[in-house]
Amino acid sequence: MKKLLFTVLLTVTALTAVAQTYPPKDTPQLEFALQLRVTLGEAFSIDKTQHGRRTVIPITGGTFEGPLLKGTIINGGADYQLNAENRTELEAIYCIKTDDGIYIHVRNRGIIANGKDANGNPTFYFRAAPQFEAPADSRYGWLNDALFICAPEWTPDFKGIVLNVWKVK
Repeated sequence: MKKLLFTVLLTVTALTAVAQTYPPKDTPQLEFALQLRVTLGEAFSIDKTQHGRRTVIPITGGTFEGPLLKGTIINGGADYQLNAENRTELEAIYCIKTDDGIYIHVRNRGIIANGKDANGNPTFYFRAAPQFEAPADSRYGWLNDALFICAPEWTPDFKGIVLNVWKVK
């Protein structure tokens, strides 16, 4: 009986040790990559689709700048949003052109969510993850080999959206 009790106690101790969590050893860091100042056209919506309300916001231009790149946003892209109750999924597809003439494709997917915290206060969440397709043999090839995250910033002096983008290190 003592041997069985000891075995059960040893097994429970081992399982408890396995179930413990420890702080991660390599927490990702963020490094500022660029700021996009995106100008927008007039939005239009398609109501009550099988997936919810679809909103399209034309991207008409703008500028971008960061420590390693600078240029303009090409007219002709769009931000495609799918709206459901208190939540919007977005996918913006557009191109940018660096000051030295290199075109880069951008696909930015994200979530906008309105809700309430544990105390019933309103909350707002807006984050997205842009993916870049740059010529691999260009000085911008590093954009192809990293993950990025962005957050919006609204300023009263700019009619559009400002997106701050960080590289996940």
